[in-house]
Amino acid sequence: MVEHLYPALFAVTLWWSSTGLILYLDGLRRETFGRTLIGATVLLAIGLFALHAGAHDMTLAGAYIGFTAAILVWGWIEVAFLTGFVTGPRQEACPPGARGWPRFRAAVAVILWHEIAILVGAGLVLAATLGGPNRIGLWTFLLLAVMRLSAKLNIFIGVRNPGETLLPDHLRYLGSYFARRPMNPLLPVSVAGGIALCAWLLAAAVAPGASPAMAAGCTLLATLAGLAVLEHVFMVLPIPPETLWRLSLGPRRMGAGALCVAALPTPIGPRGGRGAMARPEDPPPLESRT
Repeated sequence: MVEHLYPALFAVTLWWSSTGLILYLDGLRRETFGRTLIGATVLLAIGLFALHAGAHDMTLAGAYIGFTAAILVWGWIEVAFLTGFVTGPRQEACPPGARGWPRFRAAVAVILWHEIAILVGAGLVLAATLGGPNRIGLWTFLLLAVMRLSAKLNIFIGVRNPGETLLPDHLRYLGSYFARRPMNPLLPVSVAGGIALCAWLLAAAVAPGASPAMAAGCTLLATLAGLAVLEHVFMVLPIPPETLWRLSLGPRRMGAGALCVAALPTPIGPRGGRGAMARPEDPPPLESRT
């Protein structure tokens, strides 16, 4: 039991602390963003080196190294986006009254460079681990990418808590691409798929004959999948998302409403009507104006 408890606690601690740190740094003055990105770039280089060096390490340490290194690579992508360095060619609110395909195109345009960065990151992680049997780092990065895509699609369709209150001031225009509604048809599918993946990984972790490295690696991945499911569930709970990150949001001005994976979550969902600059006393309606 201990061989599964420790990696689960490690995954939760790393996810929680890294997300909180990114939110905190993202809420500082904009003149600090350059130093933040430089620091994240150093960690990116360390992560890629660790992935390459540990690609043939099938020990227990190798599982932890691969998982942590992938988080470092993902962290650069999040920092680059939330500081505004890697967003998209469009940097303004959704056009009033935009619907259907024009709204979707506008939403993609505000995060296009970020999406390309995720693809490039996946390629770098794949190249770093190519030829080695230790693929924990690669599966960690791909899991983050898939669950993030799921979060984007759910926000596009509409959820109760899209997370606009976690957006920094310089990205508040992204809130105009969010949709609000109590529930959407995709969310149960996303949650069920995440639970099924989590169960499959746990089964592999406790399977008879599983090596310590395999047990730890699958437990790390299962915990990450469980956290992603939890983030999806929080999208429809009547709990403001900022309550989970109140300490990390200390330096940020809480206005009209502010992320992630963690989750996470990068906006993609466009909607017409009110945007991120709606007044606190005049919240947007629950139903999307689609």
